[in-house]
Amino acid sequence: MKKVPFLLLIVLLTINVKAQTTQTDKNQRYFGINKSIDIFNSVIRELDMFYVDSIKVDSLINGTIRNMLARMDPYTEYYAEENIGDLQFMTTGEYGGIGSIISYNNNRVVINEPYKGLPADKAGLKAGDAILEIDGADMRKASVKEVSDKLKGTPGTTLKLKIQRPGENRPREITIAREKIEIDPVTYPVVLDDNVGYFHYSGFTNGSSNRVKETILDLKKKGAESLVIDLRGNGGGILDEAVNVVNFFVRKGLEIVSTKGKVKQWDRSYYTQSQPIDTLMPIVVLIDTGSASASEIVAGSLQDLDRAVIIGNRSFGKGLVQTPRDLPYGGNIKITTSKYYIPSGRCIQALDYSHRNPDGSVARVPDSLTHVFKTKNGREVRDGGGITPDYTIPQEKGGTIGYYLITENIIFDYATQWVIKHPGIAPPESFHLSDADYEQFKQFVKTKDFQYDQMSNRSLQSLKNIMEFEGYFNTASEEFKALEDKLQPDLDRDLELFKKEIGQMIETEIVQRYYYKEGVLIYELQDDAALKKAKEVLKDRQLYNYTLQPKPANIPLAKEL
Repeated sequence: MKKVPFLLLIVLLTINVKAQTTQTDKNQRYFGINKSIDIFNSVIRELDMFYVDSIKVDSLINGTIRNMLARMDPYTEYYAEENIGDLQFMTTGEYGGIGSIISYNNNRVVINEPYKGLPADKAGLKAGDAILEIDGADMRKASVKEVSDKLKGTPGTTLKLKIQRPGENRPREITIAREKIEIDPVTYPVVLDDNVGYFHYSGFTNGSSNRVKETILDLKKKGAESLVIDLRGNGGGILDEAVNVVNFFVRKGLEIVSTKGKVKQWDRSYYTQSQPIDTLMPIVVLIDTGSASASEIVAGSLQDLDRAVIIGNRSFGKGLVQTPRDLPYGGNIKITTSKYYIPSGRCIQALDYSHRNPDGSVARVPDSLTHVFKTKNGREVRDGGGITPDYTIPQEKGGTIGYYLITENIIFDYATQWVIKHPGIAPPESFHLSDADYEQFKQFVKTKDFQYDQMSNRSLQSLKNIMEFEGYFNTASEEFKALEDKLQPDLDRDLELFKKEIGQMIETEIVQRYYYKEGVLIYELQDDAALKKAKEVLKDRQLYNYTLQPKPANIPLAKEL
């Protein structure tokens, strides 16, 4: 009987020691944080007082904060008071401005793309227009951010632009009334052959699920008996909007996603809250490597619940959740606070930012470390690597010259000149660049100081250095020289070799000038392998049902991108 109090005393002492140890660790951690803050404050103060040149303290501190956060992950970001509008636009899709994308080209900030029906478009601004002045302020040497800040403002206010349009000698002056800019997240809703409804969904901004609901109901009214939801290039957005979209196709009360992080009080489960629109309509979701975050919740949840067939390419793999937190003086920090888990229990986060390579880079989660989970019907799916489609569509590999033609604005500038000479074009689904036009493009490229590189050529030079270092170069110099000659950039050869790929890039840019984003989508869908496969699966109900049933063999490990 005497042993019981003794054992109880040991337990109490153990608990007390653990509590003291935990409190000591906390005190030590807080001391370390305060010590670091004091050192940082002292460094800034000493620099401000004694550095040989004057320093911009705000810029220095903002840069330091951003460099610090860059060591965490790409989604933890700091927004100073003057940049809060960027955060609001990310989450709401709304801002006060003229409704146009701008970019830097030929030492000027130019209109890259006016959105259809918004102030820039209604005022007659065109892609390629160079912005010279805004309300009398000279913008000829301004940065894209400086021009963007000038263009934004309170809806209803006006601004005066002086622009230089390509092909014209005199500048134009245009007065534009700012509006509350709301970007429609749904593009090209249409009923295709075989009563297949289709729409592209670009972002999960605040309230966007209501727009999706309207679209689905309208497509059903127009005769859609099955549905293709195109989430390619959709970088995500608000988690609740993703849950709402899934809710349109599954019953009320299902857990769609749960979040887990360091602060356990913030852990949360998200359930469907409403009655669905349709729980039987066959659905295909299209995804690619640009589908991330909220779009992966939709695709992954519908896959886990065996409610849709997924087609395309493996998604990005962002299983992290960000929470905005207010800071003093009007600032804000968007912090990664948790990971999310979809119905099967898997987390699709593909990169481990908490463990970095010695050079600071981040590696993908090895397939050997992923785990198998089961869908509602018992199909095997994996975590740690994005959403793997039920049907993967091989992607064509093109040359790097197309990338450089885009980034150097060669294609953009050619399209600008082409449009001046052509007041109209054929509809997007039938527009094609003529061979004569492509020949003119080749001559246009040669008039530019266009330099492009090839990774194969750079790798070859690295190999040469290694061979010389190890003493093998002399024994294989002739073979190396022959390979080097073949891998040297050759503009005439490459423009012809990659004619199809480059021609499509030019056609896309030209179509956008006349038919905006919707026109580009219509053009691209004419020869879209993923959409063709989606229509094939939806047309064959037996194939659709078979896809959603478990297979006898385990699924293979996903290939690295």
